Amino acid sequence: MKTSNLIRLALLAAATTVSAAATAAGDAEAGKSKAFTCMGCHGVPGYNNVYPTYHVPRLGGQHAKYLVSALEAYKTGQRTHATMQAQAITLNEQDMQDIAAYFEQIGK
Repeated sequence: MKTSNLIRLALLAAATTVSAAATAAGDAEAGKSKAFTCMGCHGVPGYNNVYPTYHVPRLGGQHAKYLVSALEAYKTGQRTHATMQAQAITLNEQDMQDIAAYFEQIGK
């Protein structure tokens, strides 16, 4: 194969990878409506959940990758919290990405 063809192939592969990564990222605007139920606990300053009693973390400004990772862990049962597991089980990968993008941007 000619060097010029190898370069074209490499550029095509790079462009495909970049565009796949771009579409994998969440859409904060779509995440705003998907995060509606999350805001009941995670959007209230100083909120404490009574069962079990603990401070509920605010998610605004948290890194999207971390939020997706946490949601995936709740969905698979690696993290245990009945309410969060019930919420996460209903989410697909794009939902998680969108919600995470929304929370990341509202803290900025």
